Amino acid sequence: MSTCVRGLIFVVDDNIDTDQIIPAEYLTLVPSKPDEYEKLGSYAMIGLPDRYGKFIAADEMKTRYSIIIAGENFGCGSSREHAPIALGAAGVKAVIAQSYARIFFRNCVSTGELYPWESGERLCDRFVTGQEVTVDFDKNQIINHTLDQTYSLKSLGEIKPVIDAGGIFAYARQTGMIAAR
Repeated sequence: MSTCVRGLIFVVDDNIDTDQIIPAEYLTLVPSKPDEYEKLGSYAMIGLPDRYGKFIAADEMKTRYSIIIAGENFGCGSSREHAPIALGAAGVKAVIAQSYARIFFRNCVSTGELYPWESGERLCDRFVTGQEVTVDFDKNQIINHTLDQTYSLKSLGEIKPVIDAGGIFAYARQTGMIAAR
């Protein structure tokens, strides 16, 4: 895995729930089927209120935003694994939130779809959708190139190698915890 992710950000605030990330009507899509995985990504964040703008442009299958900046309790609601999978399928590499619903955080690690960084500061009030940032994995920081400012992030710690491997089962195979296929 690269030690940096650079891209445009999409900013939301508090209590973004899994129904806003991927509404229940799209849970019939099977992520293990490549065409349905792509389709699932095309519906990511479709349940958000209009005030946030469009996460994925009309007639597009992927988002132009590779990083989401959020407030508190990102991923609250039901425990659907489809939420981080939909974001990953849409092209998101990382979410930086002030805090997460524990099940969403665990599903990010289990699926290996994206990196759930935690910020010590309320970045969703300082950043604006469309700004360009770099998330530096080695320095545990986010650099907002638009504002020319740098902010510290909490370390990913032991979850980073699991996500790097592609999720909990891939990590277990890679480390010999379970037999390779």
